[in-house]
Amino acid sequence: MKLWQKNTNTSKAVETFTVGNDREMDLFLAPFDVQGSLAHVKMLESVGLLTTADWTVLSAELKKIYKEIEAGNFSLQNDVEDIHSQVELLLTERLGDVGKKIHSGRSRNDQVLVDLKLFFRSAIEQLVQNIEHLFQLLQEKSEVFKANLLPGYTHLQLAMPSSFGLWLGAYAESLVDDVITLQSAYKVVNKNPLGSAAGYGSSFPLNRTLTTQLLGFEDLNYNVVYAQMSRGKSERIVAQAVNNVASTLNKLAMDCCLYMNQNFGFISFPDELTTGSSIMPHKKNPDVFELIRAKCNQLQALPNDVALLTTNLPSGYHRDFQLLKEYLFPAFVTINSCLDMMHLMISNMKVKEHLLNNEQYKYLFSVEEVNKLVLQGTPFRDAYKKVGLDIEAGKFEHSTNLNHTHEGSIGNLCTEQIAGAMKNAIDAFQFEKYHKAIEDLTA
Repeated sequence: MKLWQKNTNTSKAVETFTVGNDREMDLFLAPFDVQGSLAHVKMLESVGLLTTADWTVLSAELKKIYKEIEAGNFSLQNDVEDIHSQVELLLTERLGDVGKKIHSGRSRNDQVLVDLKLFFRSAIEQLVQNIEHLFQLLQEKSEVFKANLLPGYTHLQLAMPSSFGLWLGAYAESLVDDVITLQSAYKVVNKNPLGSAAGYGSSFPLNRTLTTQLLGFEDLNYNVVYAQMSRGKSERIVAQAVNNVASTLNKLAMDCCLYMNQNFGFISFPDELTTGSSIMPHKKNPDVFELIRAKCNQLQALPNDVALLTTNLPSGYHRDFQLLKEYLFPAFVTINSCLDMMHLMISNMKVKEHLLNNEQYKYLFSVEEVNKLVLQGTPFRDAYKKVGLDIEAGKFEHSTNLNHTHEGSIGNLCTEQIAGAMKNAIDAFQFEKYHKAIEDLTA
C-alpha cells in the first residue's frame, strides 16, 4: 500500500530502490506517527473537517494502535511502503471509510517532519539521561580519587602534577557543555511543522496552534516553506550535538587505552572487562575503549555526512532527505551504547596509588619549586632559571606535597559547582512539559 498510489503500478526495481531501508527506519517513528495523527484528527474535528463521531472512533483506534506499538505488537506488512501507510491502512481496515479521512489537510512531507521532530525530542531526552548517569559516576569517582596524583602531560611529555580526581572531573564538566549544545538542538526540533503540508500550506482552515499545544511543542515552525527547509538542517544541528558527546567519550576512551598500557600502568580493570590474545597469554586488551573510540570517531563524521547529503539542494522536499534516517537513527543507538559501556568500565576502574613517588616523575614538580621561590620573593624569571640550572646540573630537589587551592585545581575540584551547572543545563529542557501533553493526548 502506498498513500500516493492511483491506477498505475510502479516498476518493482524502482520501488525497491526508492523505498530502500525506509521500512526498517520507520519502525523508530511508529509511536510518534500515531501521536502526530492523534493531534491532527483532533484539530480536524475542531475546524469542522471531521465530525465529532468520526473523531471519536478515529482517536480511539489510534490509541489502540499506540498501545500495540508500545507493547511490541506492531510491524509493517510486507506490501506497505512506510509507517504512514501502515497506520492509515490499519485504520481503514478496522473503521472502513472513516479511516480514509485522516489524511485531510496534511502531506507525507509534514507528517514525516512531525514524526522526526517528535523522535528527536524523545531521543535527545534519553541521551541526556544517559549522559547524566555517566556524569554522576565521573563526579563520584573524581571525589574518591581526588588525593591520588597522576602525571599531567603536554605534547605527551611530562608536564605538571595532576590527579585522578582532576582527570575524571574534567570529563564530567565536558559533559555539561555537551548537554548545553544538546539544548540548542532540542530547541530547534521542539517546533511544530504540522500544517505545512507539502511545504506550501493548505486551503483548509487548519489550526496549527492547536496541534502545537496538543503535541507539547514549544512553538511553531511558522513559515510553511521554512518548515520543509528545516529538514536536513534539524538533522545537521542534532548531529553536531551528538558529535560533541562523541568527542568527549572518544578522548576519555583514548586516555584509558593509554593509561592501561603497561608502560604507563595508571589504571587497571577486572579480567572479565578486557580481552586476551590468541597467542600471547599475558594480554589484557582494552577492546571496549578501542571500540568506543572507533564508534565515536564515526559519530564525529556524522555532521559532515548530513551536510554532504543535503548540500546544494534548493528549497522544497527532495527524496534525498529519506537517507538522513539511516545516519541519525542508528547514531542514537550507538552513542547511548557507548555511554553505557563507558559507565560499566569506569565503575570497575582501579587506579595505581603513589604513582608520583617514582623517581621518573620528579620533574613534574619543577613548576612547584619555581613557585615556591616566587612566593619567597624571587622574581619569576630568576626562579625559573635557577630551577632549570639545577635540573641540568643534576641538583634538582623537590617535594611531592602540593598546595593547589584555587577554583578547579587539584585541591579544589569544585565538584558541587559543576554538579550545579549540570542540573541547570538539564532543568532548562523542561521535558515534563511535553510529557504532560503526550500523556493527555494518548490517554
